[in-house]
Amino acid sequence: MKFKAICENHLFSKAYAKGKRFVTPALAVYLLPDYAADRLQKAHPEKIRVNRIGLTVSKKIGGAVVRNRTKRIIREAYRRVIRENTVRVGYLIVIAARERATVKKSDELVPELTLAFQKLGLISQGTK
Repeated sequence: MKFKAICENHLFSKAYAKGKRFVTPALAVYLLPDYAADRLQKAHPEKIRVNRIGLTVSKKIGGAVVRNRTKRIIREAYRRVIRENTVRVGYLIVIAARERATVKKSDELVPELTLAFQKLGLISQGTK
């Protein structure tokens, strides 16, 4: 399942303010229905609905190298979660890294991300 990045600051703010949230030791996941999903589906070449993903890593976490590495690890963990599970589409998903995410590998973040998605209702409890 392909995903599109969230680029606008107001969408991050909406997800933080109005979205559902689940926090794990390494990640905080915010979920908000994407009201532009129908419009984006029509514009998509394959006419499919997709999730829009936003990743945030604060400067408190570390320098640019650490922040970019953390984002790459979170992206790979997200790819594995959507490969192994059936994830609902049409949502804004903001994943904020916490301090512990910098020392983990993508294999270690997959269970945390899966648990967060289960608690937020993106995947069902009985899936793989």
